[in-house]
Amino acid sequence: MFGLPPFLSCVAFIFCSLTVTAIITRLSYAVTEKVTQAPVLDLFVSLFTWLPWVAGAWVLGWLGVLASIVAQILFLHAFCLLDRALRGKKGRTLTDAQSRLLGPVRNQFALLMTTPAVLAFALVRIIEILTYPSVAWLAKMPTYKSSEWINLSRHKYDGLIGYDLVWCWYCDWMTGVWALGSEMLRNIESFWCPIRFRSPIKNQNVSTDFPDVKTWAPADGTMEDAVRAFEEHYDGTQPNRWWGHPDRKSE
Repeated sequence: MFGLPPFLSCVAFIFCSLTVTAIITRLSYAVTEKVTQAPVLDLFVSLFTWLPWVAGAWVLGWLGVLASIVAQILFLHAFCLLDRALRGKKGRTLTDAQSRLLGPVRNQFALLMTTPAVLAFALVRIIEILTYPSVAWLAKMPTYKSSEWINLSRHKYDGLIGYDLVWCWYCDWMTGVWALGSEMLRNIESFWCPIRFRSPIKNQNVSTDFPDVKTWAPADGTMEDAVRAFEEHYDGTQPNRWWGHPDRKSE
């Protein structure tokens, strides 16, 4: 591309692709807000996160993956600075406050250190799409309308621009993915393993993510206690949801 070395050509290619994708995303949003909700949102998140790595690997192997990461970092900062310049500041921003507390360089590096978690969240999302529906059908567990959990709305917050906007989008998506995955995992854990742990500290620590742990079979009991607890909760007349939780709207 333009006579550049292969690595820089790959960086330029990915950067231009991300720019085009951003324009398409903005035009799509002008037509419908479905681009901010799963499952359509899953496609656009992929276009900005892991698909550039695939494109880079296809063009230049592992060096292309590195080039795509460099391009993504450059695009991230270019987008944030341009958005901030075009829309203007209405007052103080979270980035300003965080930079005063940590220092601008340290704050930016800390934020960048969170980005590898995209891999984990993307994997969780893939499992939610490909694995849980089959488990839910086989075990008669509740299904969920993913758009009610995984969506973006923080861009409507007054004064949210630039770096604040991008990172809040990331958290917006991330928390939805994680919360939905946790909900699905509660159904699975409560159905197949309703036995409290021997460690009181562990029972306390997991009670935030598994609130029903307090009503599972006692850790010092017998299998008969576990079976009895299971039968008292699951009677076949309702979806096999985690204990004490109302049924949610199914898809």
